[in-house]
Amino acid sequence: MPNRIPIAGDHAAPELKSKLIAALKEYEFSDLGPNSTESVDYPDYAEKVASLVSSGKAPRGILICGSGIGMSIAANKFPGVRAALCESVEAARLSREHNDANILCLGARLVPAERAIEMVRVWLTTEFSNQPRHCGRVEKIAALEARIVTDAAAKLGLKGK
Repeated sequence: MPNRIPIAGDHAAPELKSKLIAALKEYEFSDLGPNSTESVDYPDYAEKVASLVSSGKAPRGILICGSGIGMSIAANKFPGVRAALCESVEAARLSREHNDANILCLGARLVPAERAIEMVRVWLTTEFSNQPRHCGRVEKIAALEARIVTDAAAKLGLKGK
């Protein structure tokens, strides 16, 4: 796992985000905000992490909002992003092992800090299984994404650009 892991949240996330960073000293995080509970729009912070993962500048990232739902929806709009909303250690492990998830989304209002810490630790240490059935499924997701992007570009008259 790389040294710097981008992490961001919304106004519901600062406390959990701080606890994760403090507890997981074996990792270095790049805290992309926010650091207050003043209302912000989660898509702005999802973009900060998802754009790094989508561009290959970061292999994995972490996003936190009240439920984790908004962050996962926004992050999954980025090409190549496989953001997984998890509420258990087992789901976090399986999201890496079976789905090669590259962004972990957490709900600060739904997941207690101690469980979130264990989830992140497991998620960061679990590798993709590379079993043919899982590789095939991840490849199908990538092909679906490519087809949707190509179709959207054609509809906008951007074919071949």
